[in-house]
Amino acid sequence: MIKLDIMSDPICPWCYIGKTHLEKALAEHPDHPFTVEWHPFQLNPDMPAEGMDRRVYLERKFGGKEAAIKVYSQIEQTAEALGLPIDFAAMKRTPNTIDAHRLIHWAGLEQKQNAVVDALFQAYFCMGIDIGNREALCDIAEVIGLERDVIARLLSSDADRAMIQERDAHSRKMGITAVPTFIIANQHAVPGAQPPDVWTSIITELQGQLAET
Repeated sequence: MIKLDIMSDPICPWCYIGKTHLEKALAEHPDHPFTVEWHPFQLNPDMPAEGMDRRVYLERKFGGKEAAIKVYSQIEQTAEALGLPIDFAAMKRTPNTIDAHRLIHWAGLEQKQNAVVDALFQAYFCMGIDIGNREALCDIAEVIGLERDVIARLLSSDADRAMIQERDAHSRKMGITAVPTFIIANQHAVPGAQPPDVWTSIITELQGQLAET
């Protein structure tokens, strides 16, 4: 198997789209060589712990209402073409994602990482749930089969917070400035939400290389 490391943030719409593209290609090639691991990258590491109003955040980030609308209209069109039910109107707050990243890490220890990444994307983009809220994260954990009481206790502590921040910082030191970013076999970076045909080409090339060894 070949390691596919994915740097991502669960409030990043392009990460949601990129995951959908990747999984479409993987489903079409069930003999693909990848084993996938998700890694933390906070788009807004300085976000207040309680998050902030999403409209205010977007207007500050993109330099005004019109610019924000322009950026998100492109995202909305791409999502609609994929059949992704993103409900931007329901999304009232932009959360701090440090706790969501901690949950992804803990889910990985239980071999449930992909399930929790899916659940976080769906909660935020489809239902407008504030995934910075610890009760909401406990709900998500319970749905995917993690022990709610254990996750609640961990979230109420500082468990693995520093480790998540260190991993995020390490990615930035590697030169990663945007997500999603995919790292193949610790060697090759594939930036952005690449379409399924790009992944098909990569899978085909890797399968050919493996067959020659």
